[in-house]
Amino acid sequence: MPVATLWAVLATGLLSALLLGEGIGLNLLFVAVPAALAAYFTARAAGRRLRPWTAVWAVGGLALLVVPALRDAGWPSFLAIVSAFALGSLALHGSRGWLGMFLGSLGLLTSVAESLGWGARGVRDRMAGSRGRWGVVFRSTVVAAVLLIVFGALFASADAAFADVLGSLMPDVSVGDSPWRLFLGVLGLVGALAAAYTAAAPVRWDGLTVRPGKVRGRLEWALPLVVLNLLFAAFLAIQLTVLLGGYDKVMAETDLSYSQYAREGFWQLLWATLLTLLVIALALRWAPRGGARDRTLVRGVLGTLCLLTLVVVASALRRMDLYVDAYGLTRLRISVAAVELWLGVVLVLIMAAGAFGAKMLPRAVAASAAVGVLAFGLISPDGLIAEQNVARYDRHHSIDVEYLRGLSADAVPALDTLPEPLRSCALEEIQRSLRSSDEPWYATSWGEARARDILGDWDPGYRTRDCSGLDSGDNGSERGHVDDPYDPYDPY
Repeated sequence: MPVATLWAVLATGLLSALLLGEGIGLNLLFVAVPAALAAYFTARAAGRRLRPWTAVWAVGGLALLVVPALRDAGWPSFLAIVSAFALGSLALHGSRGWLGMFLGSLGLLTSVAESLGWGARGVRDRMAGSRGRWGVVFRSTVVAAVLLIVFGALFASADAAFADVLGSLMPDVSVGDSPWRLFLGVLGLVGALAAAYTAAAPVRWDGLTVRPGKVRGRLEWALPLVVLNLLFAAFLAIQLTVLLGGYDKVMAETDLSYSQYAREGFWQLLWATLLTLLVIALALRWAPRGGARDRTLVRGVLGTLCLLTLVVVASALRRMDLYVDAYGLTRLRISVAAVELWLGVVLVLIMAAGAFGAKMLPRAVAASAAVGVLAFGLISPDGLIAEQNVARYDRHHSIDVEYLRGLSADAVPALDTLPEPLRSCALEEIQRSLRSSDEPWYATSWGEARARDILGDWDPGYRTRDCSGLDSGDNGSERGHVDDPYDPYDPY
């Protein structure tokens, strides 16, 4: 084990113990950087070269950790952290096939047990080979720590401003949370050690292959898909008729309310998109592979299916847009709309692979998913939800305050523009949470800091006494309509 790797691993464990106890924010980046350096030093010592896709996965993983530093909402941050772990694992393993990409994104977990023994052997070898030098390093570190503590305490007691700055920079370590910090330190140390070990001896998941399926005859393979294409074409033709004839006529003929037509249609079309991707995967597995004519047949049939499915994706997103315009944006709605949009990107990538070759398709799909998660976090979903609902209130004087008050601090800039008492009712819970939080700067997101600047020491006071009766307009009538009891803010 290189000396630089050992120091990077120890730094990761120490930073994890000191910085991760209060929450997440910039501290995740502070912990991830030395862990990445440990992997880099080990890979270089093992003779591995930095390949372009390795750099893409590594930089992408670090970029995803910016999301928790920017957004107060926990759900996009969780997606970003999980995706960052997957990209980091891919950077270490260097997979390129479908099975390799899937197993490689989880492969870091398989290195934990072996990395512990590898790390212990590395420390033992270093201690045995340079006892004198390690003693010098240890003594110097202790002396430096003592000097910092003594003179730091003196300067802090001599100047209140310096004491305040020093207190905001230093982690608040207490005896009560020592077990939790010890756990976080061990977790960071083991994680960095596993990353370094994987960089030195990656598992070649691409060596595991899935044998292609049994080749089918042209007629047997193509007939079901051609029938499916005709069904898609007929459905889309009716959709075009709806767009030209108007939704009022269709709803009158089907006895569906506005919300039922938009809501039910979106979910069916989302499932249709997912099932189409499954059909394409199975069709490629059993496709005829006899020569140029077979390749032309496969590209023509599946290309047509992908193109028609793209139109279905557009129709689903249009229905969601109509529904959101009528009944407001929620976390579930923006999430499933983002998934549908990403599925459309996957279809475009499949069509490009059919035209130019499928060698890069697994990596392109994984990269598109990572870019989607990063973009989803950067746009601030909670802030976008608040903005859309505030804009809808300006147009229709309809709003669901009870739902909006459950959003994160990212929604404060938009909710702050509401008139009273809607503003106070929407911001009361967020302000209470901000006042009770004492997280240090490195565990505080930019969204939370911005919300504190906007709200300051504001106290809603008497303005929140009658919040329960403020929901008004279309939302209230929609929830209470006898023919359509569906709650537009019910996640199910």
